[in-house]
Amino acid sequence: MSSALWPEVADYLAHLRIERGSSNNTLSSYERDLARYAAYLSSRGVDTPAAVDTGHVADYLQTVTTGNDEGTPLAERSVARMLASVRGLHKYWAQEGRTGFDAAHDVAAPTLTQSLPKALTVDQVTRLVESPTVSEPLGLRDRALLEFLYATGARIGEAVALDVDDVHSLQTTGDEGLVLVRVTGKGNKQRMVPLGRMAQKALGDYLTAGRPALTETAKARARKMSPALFVNKLGGRLSRQSAWEMLKKAALDAEIATEVSPHTLRHSCATHMLEAGADIRTVQELLGHASVTTTQIYTKVTAETLQETYLTAHPRAL
Repeated sequence: MSSALWPEVADYLAHLRIERGSSNNTLSSYERDLARYAAYLSSRGVDTPAAVDTGHVADYLQTVTTGNDEGTPLAERSVARMLASVRGLHKYWAQEGRTGFDAAHDVAAPTLTQSLPKALTVDQVTRLVESPTVSEPLGLRDRALLEFLYATGARIGEAVALDVDDVHSLQTTGDEGLVLVRVTGKGNKQRMVPLGRMAQKALGDYLTAGRPALTETAKARARKMSPALFVNKLGGRLSRQSAWEMLKKAALDAEIATEVSPHTLRHSCATHMLEAGADIRTVQELLGHASVTTTQIYTKVTAETLQETYLTAHPRAL
């Protein structure tokens, strides 16, 4: 990094890593945001923390919105995230005495327009999760991962971080036991999520025939056995990017015309459960939301779905 300010930024990143214990994902995000910020300040002739004023911060937000710094123009939500990174940096500099005041403190974040989650229909979900070819190990893995994502509402990052030891079977008096999976979410908070019958079967088939075939290949190549639940074709842990590519391929194979994102199955799980009468706090626990307010966005989705259905179905609605 050629910016004269980069050593000061790097010191803040070291603080986040060592003293705050921030995750690698968080650090990567902050480093990316602050590298762009440091380059902008250098282009304005600012080479010390003390030389930054509130006007610089406000102008920077406008710059990243338009992309006038030759970077990618950012949407409102990304600008708000960028400001959070910049605020953290300036707060640290002020606390360390490197600046006389916090230059970012009074800069307002952009007003976010609420974008509602896009949920698939139940039929679309069925076509999506049944699209992988289960006659081969990778197909068994993909089917299990898709069923798991829809059954639990877990994020893709949470799913690929799972180990085999996170899967727990509880014996019951019935013919089938209850399967719970320990998921680690944001802030390293853990929650136990249940698997329904179809997800149980898909995961069981994968653990019986799919994963062993993939890890045996890894053994043959003298690779260390991975504890990961979902593995790649070489037996190592499946990456988020690879899982995302698999999801896009599954959507294409299922002939789903609407956009399918990494959060699509999470949104669909929550929406379908609320539409079927699930309690909002149950859905909150399942998704791992810290506040029920975050989960309430799905109630608006179901309300709008009800309105659309009513207007098209009721003979005297229009």
